[in-house]
Amino acid sequence: MRRLLTIGHSYVIAANRRMAHEMALQGQGRWEVTAVAPERLPADLRDVTLEPIPDEACALKSLPLSMASIPHVRFYRHLRPVLASSWDVVHIWEEPYIVAGAQIATMAPRSARVVPATFQNIAKRYPPPFSLFERQVMNRAAGWIAFGKTVHDAQAPRPLYSARPSRVISPGVDVVRFRPDSAARRGVRQRLGWDETVPVVGYLGRFVPEKGLHTLMRALEGLRRPWRALFVGGGPMVADLGAFAAAHPDQVRVLTGVAHDEVPAHLSAMDVLCAPSETTARWREQFGRMLIEAMACGVPVIASSSGEIPYVVADAGILRPEREPEQWTAALDRLLGDDAARGVLVQAGLARAHEQFAWPVVARKHLAFFEELL
Repeated sequence: MRRLLTIGHSYVIAANRRMAHEMALQGQGRWEVTAVAPERLPADLRDVTLEPIPDEACALKSLPLSMASIPHVRFYRHLRPVLASSWDVVHIWEEPYIVAGAQIATMAPRSARVVPATFQNIAKRYPPPFSLFERQVMNRAAGWIAFGKTVHDAQAPRPLYSARPSRVISPGVDVVRFRPDSAARRGVRQRLGWDETVPVVGYLGRFVPEKGLHTLMRALEGLRRPWRALFVGGGPMVADLGAFAAAHPDQVRVLTGVAHDEVPAHLSAMDVLCAPSETTARWREQFGRMLIEAMACGVPVIASSSGEIPYVVADAGILRPEREPEQWTAALDRLLGDDAARGVLVQAGLARAHEQFAWPVVARKHLAFFEELL
């Protein structure tokens, strides 16, 4: 029986720890899986205390974090006794250039294969000490995982990464929780005071400028068809969205503080999900989890071409240029007025979510890579 330790701050959220849970299920008889998660994490939208998973298949260890609110420098307390055991693979779901990544790689037993993962899809050069952390991690790595094609394209040419085996493996989605749900759709719409007579355009995620929210608001104002809009998330642009809602009091709702367990129901209330992310000098969309969650819920997506999005959506959604609200308006007008076209995208999205992004699929890809490295 091989022993896998998988550790990451994201595991504080049960939906993310499904990867470890599924690796334990998919590796039954071959792998003993232990996940390490923070006891508590200040996250983008809310503070999260370690969330349980009923009948969790993997073993779970929780540790306190120091400097928890600062992603680049936070680190795990009491980690050394956990890593002192005999592990075949130590999988690091922390970026290689941050303190936590270097901490885990340095403390991992010498006999273990260390496998970091990264979302970084821009070939950045980090200042000390972060460049030193990245070198520490990659010099220790037996291989590495890119959470997307643009991630691999950015990192694979770099000497630290090119000398080691790698795989492109996307994050996953729970297709049991994220599924078409007409009852949840009706419930959310009733609470919002909306019926089925007017279609709902939705957005889910952080309320920040690089997510293209100004483009989406301008696109909505240009629509010729009746519309409503639902914004779910949180962040510094909440006041801008509040002003937009005040200007369209019967059409726009802005919901903050929505728990992750409530996200599937709110996605189901939408007729179209928009992801108008906009590339900047220092950022481009690294994945777009809301895309695969929407597809799994049977919600068509319109998305920009920023970063990884085209490879996530493929032919299961509509792509539109960044920062061009007129093109977004035209795409929304066509899709909101064409039930058949939406139906085609619904089926394509469901198939893609189940075939490419379901957690069992993602877990098997991870285990296959670990077995190759061993």
